[in-house]
Amino acid sequence: MGCRRYAVNDTGPARWIRRVTVPVVLIALVTSAALLLGRIYDGPTVTWLTAGSGAGAVLVGALARRLPNWQVAPLSILLMGCYLLATCWWTARQAELPAPATRLLVDAAVNGVPRLLTAMIPMEPVPDTVVVPVVASWIAGLTAAEIAVRGRRMLLGLLPPLLLFGAAVFVVGPNAEPARWPAVLFVAAAALGLMVTATRPAPAGPAPVDSAPLARSTAAPDQPSAGWADGLRLRSTLVSLAGAGAVLLVVVLSAPVVVARISTTDVDPRRYVTPPQVDSLDENPLIRISGWALNPDQPLFDIQVGAPPGDTVSEAGRSATTGAQLRLRLAVLHDYDGVTWRVGGTYRNAGRVLPPAPATETNRAEADRSLVHQRITIDELSGRLLPAMPAPARVDGVRVAYDAASGTLLHPEGLTDGMSYTVDSVPPPPASNALITADVPAGEAVARTLRVADGVPAELSRLARQIAEDNGAPYQRALALEQFLAEHYRLVADAPSGHAYPNLGFFLLGPREAGGQRGTSEQFAAAYALLGRLIGLPTRVVVGFVVPPGGTSVHGVHAVAWPEVLFSGIGWVPFDPLPRPDSVIRPVEEDFRPAPQESTPPVEQSPLPPVDPVPSVPAAAGPGRQGSTPGWMIGAVGGMLGLAVVGGGVFGVLALRRRQHRHRLTGGGPADRIGGAWLEVVDALRLAGHPAGVHLSASEVSRHSRELPGIDALPDLDPLADLVNYAMFAPDDADLEQAGVAGNHAIGYVDALRARRSWWRRIVWSLHPGPLRWHRRRTSAVDTAREPVSLT
Repeated sequence: MGCRRYAVNDTGPARWIRRVTVPVVLIALVTSAALLLGRIYDGPTVTWLTAGSGAGAVLVGALARRLPNWQVAPLSILLMGCYLLATCWWTARQAELPAPATRLLVDAAVNGVPRLLTAMIPMEPVPDTVVVPVVASWIAGLTAAEIAVRGRRMLLGLLPPLLLFGAAVFVVGPNAEPARWPAVLFVAAAALGLMVTATRPAPAGPAPVDSAPLARSTAAPDQPSAGWADGLRLRSTLVSLAGAGAVLLVVVLSAPVVVARISTTDVDPRRYVTPPQVDSLDENPLIRISGWALNPDQPLFDIQVGAPPGDTVSEAGRSATTGAQLRLRLAVLHDYDGVTWRVGGTYRNAGRVLPPAPATETNRAEADRSLVHQRITIDELSGRLLPAMPAPARVDGVRVAYDAASGTLLHPEGLTDGMSYTVDSVPPPPASNALITADVPAGEAVARTLRVADGVPAELSRLARQIAEDNGAPYQRALALEQFLAEHYRLVADAPSGHAYPNLGFFLLGPREAGGQRGTSEQFAAAYALLGRLIGLPTRVVVGFVVPPGGTSVHGVHAVAWPEVLFSGIGWVPFDPLPRPDSVIRPVEEDFRPAPQESTPPVEQSPLPPVDPVPSVPAAAGPGRQGSTPGWMIGAVGGMLGLAVVGGGVFGVLALRRRQHRHRLTGGGPADRIGGAWLEVVDALRLAGHPAGVHLSASEVSRHSRELPGIDALPDLDPLADLVNYAMFAPDDADLEQAGVAGNHAIGYVDALRARRSWWRRIVWSLHPGPLRWHRRRTSAVDTAREPVSLT
């Protein structure tokens, strides 16, 4: 055995047994890897295609063993190309992909590996997910055949199938049950191949009887005798037994460690590959509501709803398609940092059949008789997110990525005008009486939907407590919150966009005459979700479209945001906090009880001691009388006092401004210093006459600072904005080096901006007392880093 070449000069049946057994063994080894890999695919198609690829390569190598080496490889590669084209054509036909096979093959060759590692399991057999396993199986079969058949080194020929099997194990990872039978098949086939190709010493037969003395006397010195052959056979057996014993001992000693390591470490290559991402337009589609509200006639897409072809709609599906409204989801936003709501989903490339979302698993059992069919044609809707009814179970016509946590769809190549696709969705069940007594889940699994960022205004917390104080059950709290928003706030189309803490505070408690208590569905949904989390309800915000049932053209007027609440055993339930068309809106001041003002006890007046009367001095008779003060002296003294007051004020402002600057950049911890550097930049923008808006985040302020009218070539504030965001989310991890870098960025930007002002404006800049009072209400510089820029 070993890596020596096995003999091929056998005659009779033994020779043909080896020639047939070695290719069969190699095909069995490749097939075992195909069986293992097929466990993460939908159906047996990939198993057959991968096994056929390896078998074809082995057969080509076995049948062409008489050809020269330089001819076998090109012939095998040519046949592999034909096999790949046939594979792409077949899988594209099964997946109903309209593109030609050659184009699909080129695209799969370029993007096959990342799409294979980002695809949702179970994966659908499409060219993207099939080409890489087929090529790997063919190469492994070709290499193994060249080594084991042509090179006659069976042990070394086991290496390519072993690498293919290990790669299959790595790709499958923890996404399937342990594969016992493929491993048994691999070991059995390898043992059979080694046994058949084992090299045995040539036996020494007895010499002819009539010439035995002559044969023994004239035998060559290196000719083994019968005794020597028996000894060699015995030694070979003992060595084999010792080697097998050593291997068995190593397996016995290392098996517990290996099994324990495998059971505690889930190695999944998908965690190292970035899945398809939403673009900046779709990361927070909530801000698009205002734009659509101002352009109500903008055509976004067309939709036709009905039963799947050749099927009927169940009662749940009929109520979803014939009701007063039809809800289509575009994005689901779970994460809120006090400034913006974000999608935060993990999208995986998916086939046509989608796995159920966690909230719809109880409904998917009736999927066959409750599917609702939608045909959607994109018009002017941009981005990558695809609108669809909840919860999609099948998508045809386009390549999609799917986020199972939210049940939303993404088209990695982006939406284009005229793009058409179909979706079969499982409609949510109608509201049941179980909601009245349903509880809401708690724990780490729903911590994401209960998290509230720091810096919530006290008035909002007080408002949430007041709404929930007379409603104990979760569903009653959710209904009370919906009713409160619908009765006290007005829905308008021209309200400014924004859902940060200051924006929601102004929307909920701002005076009506100043524009408060009015907003778009963006503010209604965001306010509901925030107040719901403050009273213990797991909430999220959904951006989508509410359209009439049946077929219709969806425009900007149909775009809306609504909140959803998660109930145990039921799933996500939508709520509608928008006011009804015929409702009378009451000012929030009529029902909201603000915090009582702390009364100050009256100061007890102590009796004053008696004062002796002062004798009156007779008034002077005229300006020329003796003892009168000259007017010029009074003016001089007054002028000197005025100059002293002005000079003292100037000196005081300069000293306080200098002390403030030094305290911001060198006082407190690293996070406070980073926040102080940000305050320097914010004050500089205001002193320059270009203040940043109250709704802008740090990154948006950085972009605003680069676009100041009439001012060019300013330093870039993106590194400082990144440090501010880092200090906002992880203040305890900031260090002094980062604080120093932030201070240098702030000083450089402020100096450059001030240098571009005229000389007298630079003087006003230095003497302006505004920075001393603009941020007095903040307890620390970190508060500024954690809240939007304020102009008050």
